[in-house]
Amino acid sequence: MFRDFPLDNHAQAFKAAEAAQCAAAQGRFWPYHDVLFANQSKLQPDDLKRYAVDLGLNATQFNACLDESRFAATVQQDRTEGMAEGVGATPTFFINGRVVSGALPFESFKAIIDEELGGRK
Repeated sequence: MFRDFPLDNHAQAFKAAEAAQCAAAQGRFWPYHDVLFANQSKLQPDDLKRYAVDLGLNATQFNACLDESRFAATVQQDRTEGMAEGVGATPTFFINGRVVSGALPFESFKAIIDEELGGRK
């Protein structure tokens, strides 16, 4: 499950998270997510709207969703719940209840999962 956790030190992160949820409402969360990740320095509202058009989303619906901040409460709830669970950075993963923070290599995740499985492979 993916949850939003916009960081305070990224001025446009919250609105970008809202935009991703607006894209999700049209069934295009992951493609939109990938565009945001590839364009992290270009997240102004006009950029967010252009990405939606580029992905073939209904621009009228997307723009209304973004302009009205329809998913602001959802994004804030994800952030609040993340903080309560000990999230302080992105990405953060939970593996069998263990908090794993950071973009770690595959081998690190494998070792944690193997440990959680009791050495079973």
